[in-house]
Amino acid sequence: MKALSFPKSHRLLRPADYGKVFDDVQLKVPHRNFLILATPNSLGHARVGLIFSKKNLRLAVQRNRIKRQVRESFRQQTDLPNLDVVVLGRQGLTHLDNTAVQASLNDLWHRLKKKHRQSQSSRVENTGPAGRGKG
Repeated sequence: MKALSFPKSHRLLRPADYGKVFDDVQLKVPHRNFLILATPNSLGHARVGLIFSKKNLRLAVQRNRIKRQVRESFRQQTDLPNLDVVVLGRQGLTHLDNTAVQASLNDLWHRLKKKHRQSQSSRVENTGPAGRGKG
C-alpha cells in the first residue's frame, strides 16, 4: 500500500505554487462541474492543489467530501505526468453523488493525460531538427 501514499511532496502547499500554475496555464481540462489547470514541473511527479469555494459548495461538509474524493482519485493515478495540477470546483457539485464524482474525475484525469501527450507531441514536431541553410 506504500505505492499509493499521498505525501506532502505531492500537494501544492504554498500560494507561490498555486500562482505558478495560474500564471502559466499550459493545459486546461474543462468539465461541467470541475476545471483542471496544469503546468509542467521538474520534480519527477505530479502535484495537486484544490480550490472549492463557498459560493459553489456552501457547506463545509460538502467541500470536504468533494476534496476527499479528488485527493483519493488523484492518489490512485500512478501514471500522471510531471505536472502541477489545480482542481477547481464549479456549481452543481452538491447534486452529484460519490459515484458520479468519481466517474467525472476519472474522465478528467484521462483527458488530462491525453492533452499532455498531445502537447508533448506537438512540441516535438515544432522543435524538430533545425533546418540548416546552405549559406
